[in-house]
Amino acid sequence: MQVVVALVVTPEGFPVAYEVMPGNTADCTTLRAFLDKIEKLYGKARRIWLMDRGIPTEATLEELRLRGGMYVVGTPKGRLTKLEAALSEKPWQQVRPSVRVKLLSAEKEVMVFVESGDRVCKERSMRRRRMKKMLKRLAALAAKPIAYETLLQKIGAAREEAGRDARFIAISLPSLPKNGGSKTLVPFSYHIDRDTLRKGRRREGRYLLRSNLTERDPGDLWEFYLKLVEVEAAFRTLNWSSLVIQNLNPISSSSSMS
Repeated sequence: MQVVVALVVTPEGFPVAYEVMPGNTADCTTLRAFLDKIEKLYGKARRIWLMDRGIPTEATLEELRLRGGMYVVGTPKGRLTKLEAALSEKPWQQVRPSVRVKLLSAEKEVMVFVESGDRVCKERSMRRRRMKKMLKRLAALAAKPIAYETLLQKIGAAREEAGRDARFIAISLPSLPKNGGSKTLVPFSYHIDRDTLRKGRRREGRYLLRSNLTERDPGDLWEFYLKLVEVEAAFRTLNWSSLVIQNLNPISSSSSMS
C-alpha cells in the first residue's frame, strides 16, 4: 500500500512537522493544513515558505499572503513557456559568480528567471549519463530481433530508468503482429530527437521562481530555493510532499512565537 509522507523541515533539515496520508493525496491539498499546524505548534513568525511547483495553487498562495506569509516557490514548466517572450526582452543581471537572473514584475510578486552555471553543468552531465545508458541498452536490444512482448517490457524499463530524459530518444515500434501474437520476433529503430534535445538543453540549469519578497536580492531568493533542492535530494528515495520554512527570527525567541 502506498502512502505520502508530507514533511516540513527547517533549512538545516530538522523536521518540525509531518503527516502520513493516503498514497493518492495530491500535493496541492496539503498546504492549508500545514499552515494551521505550524502556527498552532510554534506560533506566528516571520517565516519564508519554500515549496516545489506541485504544492502551491493560486488560492493557497493568496491565503498565505493574507496570513502575512512570505514564500519562494517553483513554477510549472508550462508557465515558463508562457513567459518566454516577455523574459526574452529583459536583461540578465549577474547576482552571484555563476548565477544570473531576469526579473519580471507581477501583481504582488516578482518572477525570477534563474540561470545557474553550476546547475547547468550538473544537469547536463546527468542528462548525458542517462541518455548514454539508455542508448547502450537500446543498441543491445536492436542487435537482434526479440519477442514483441519482451521488447515492450525492456524498452519500458529503459525509459523508466532514464526518467524525463527518455523524451530525447524517439523509438519506432512496430504494431502488434497479427500472426504469431506477442511472441513474434520483431525489430525496432530509434534515434535522438534533436529538436526536443535542443529545447531541453535550453532549460537545463534554468528555473522560474515566484515570490512575494519583492524587495529581496534575487540571489537570496535563489539560495533560499536551493535549500529546498538540497532537502529533496536527501529524501529522493521516498515520495515526499516537501515544504521548507526559513524562520527569520530564531524559533526559541519570544518574538518568533508572537
